[in-house]
Amino acid sequence: MSATPALPGTPSAVPWEELVTAALLGTDRRTPQGLPPGREPPTAVLDLAAVETVRRRAGLRPAPAGPRPERAAADPRPPLPPAAARRLAVLLSDRPGTGGSGRRGSAPDLMELLPQWLSLANARGFAPPPEALPALLDAARGRTDLRPAALAFAGPRALWLAQLNPDWRFALRSTPGGSESPPQERDRVLALWQEGLFAERVALLTALRGRRPAAARELLASTWATERAEDRLMFLDSLRTGLEQPDEPFLEQALSDRSRNVRATAAELLSALPNSALAERMAARAAACVAVDRTQGEPTLVVEAPHECDPGMERDGVVPKPPAGRGERSWWLGQLVEAAPLGSWTARLGGRTPEEIVALPVADDWQDELHAAWCRAAVRQRDPGWSRALLGPPSAPEAGGPGAVSLAERAKLLSTLGAAERADWVAGFIATHGLSEAFQLLGVCAVPWAAPLGRAVVDALNIARDAGSYPWSFSGVMGLAERCLDPAEASRLDALTAIPDEPADASPGAGGYWAEAFQRLTTTLRLRATMREELSGA
Repeated sequence: MSATPALPGTPSAVPWEELVTAALLGTDRRTPQGLPPGREPPTAVLDLAAVETVRRRAGLRPAPAGPRPERAAADPRPPLPPAAARRLAVLLSDRPGTGGSGRRGSAPDLMELLPQWLSLANARGFAPPPEALPALLDAARGRTDLRPAALAFAGPRALWLAQLNPDWRFALRSTPGGSESPPQERDRVLALWQEGLFAERVALLTALRGRRPAAARELLASTWATERAEDRLMFLDSLRTGLEQPDEPFLEQALSDRSRNVRATAAELLSALPNSALAERMAARAAACVAVDRTQGEPTLVVEAPHECDPGMERDGVVPKPPAGRGERSWWLGQLVEAAPLGSWTARLGGRTPEEIVALPVADDWQDELHAAWCRAAVRQRDPGWSRALLGPPSAPEAGGPGAVSLAERAKLLSTLGAAERADWVAGFIATHGLSEAFQLLGVCAVPWAAPLGRAVVDALNIARDAGSYPWSFSGVMGLAERCLDPAEASRLDALTAIPDEPADASPGAGGYWAEAFQRLTTTLRLRATMREELSGA
């Protein structure tokens, strides 16, 4: 008969720490002394650990009862209409997944509709059902893109729950303070800034910057001299939100920072303030490099790139060493032009408009470098006039417009335009070039898509369907259409849900796959329309 381990309440012959070490390393590498004889060491260790666990738990003395938590703050918003509350429960219970074949089928992806539902609910000012809050917080925990809308909808009860469950602490970090903080709230913000973890401090500064830019800047300045370089860089990046002219003195001081990355970020932010002293210095440097030559048949831009990167340029954020494959002079030129206020070029180049400047020929193969720098400047300074000039018409060749040479550049330039203008430009691009290159451009368009853009997307999908290829290469655009098309477009799509006659050279079964994709699209659009009606309270 094998030996019996020590009884509960009797101290084991082997200390608990020794049992844990043996379990982690394995008894082949470390066998504890004092194991019961006649048993295999692994079994003996596990038996002793089980008995010791029971003994330790049974030996705990009950602690005094803690204070009961205070009641959650009242939520003054009206409750959701019953149909909308049921819809929320369905959206939160959905789990993404596909069948064994990897096909999505014709059923809508409900989790992808949750952000839109939250946006509608917040716009209408409803409060969530209390029983839905745990699932809502779990969804926001797993998807950071949901957090702002989910926490705004969850309201004060979410903060109350987050104090009781460590898994939901992100809610406390994401909502520090109110728009007008009372003294106790200011004290809490200051304590979190001085004592919180780095991630908590970043979230605090970002949230505060979105509401009160000056207060966030003052908070950062209060500890700036004692922060680590990598932390200063992250904190400084938060000033992009709500960047304003009063930020200039602080950013000018940051130009003398010990960290090169901090200096570069400060210079970038200052260059986005067209009236800053740095912007004026950069304008003077850039103007010395670019001029109009009228000695030839037509006015031509001539470029004389800098011959050195002097200490003043370095202090203003110019990185002296270029990346591999770039020449020094072109590298310095691009940084100067990118940081110069775009408005300065009109006076420098004979009163010409941005379109006229971009249309000028550039001597000695400097055009790509010069136009690329202007593209970056237009995005940084959010200048729609220059963005239009650099984009050119949407029917321009696929290499891009007069200045933009890539889809990524065009998407960034489009982001500076108004929603309607963006939609019209992308619709024209799709009509000319189709959908194969339009995915990045669609991503910057406002939701729901304007009617011309929606029609252009549907027409292009119909053309792709008639070509007889499989729809999988258009799955990204189809997914965007499910979330972004106006639900009113569903009736136009009904004719596309039937399986078409396949041409002789079509891919086998492609028509069925397209019909399934269009069925999912129409079902999703009608579901979005129903969601909107449910949230109207009708």
